[in-house]
Amino acid sequence: MSSLSTSDLASLDDTSKKEIATFLEGENSKQKVQMSIHQFTNICFKKCVESVNDSNLSSQEEQCLSNCVNRFLDTNIRIVNGLQNTR
Repeated sequence: MSSLSTSDLASLDDTSKKEIATFLEGENSKQKVQMSIHQFTNICFKKCVESVNDSNLSSQEEQCLSNCVNRFLDTNIRIVNGLQNTR
């Protein structure tokens, strides 16, 4: 992948600059979502999984993971709805 220099970016028309800015905003948003998912996965795993030596999850671990995931999703939906209502 080639990189663009500052002079290359400066020579772009306004429409192209807006397209690049929109693309970068989208990529940043994707990265934030991926980081959140990674963090929540770590939290739920540490909270719920007692032993990594067993190849199967116990029913208690499965239930804990399910509850943890559901709480995460519910919280994120509530946050998104709250942010949309403030606009």
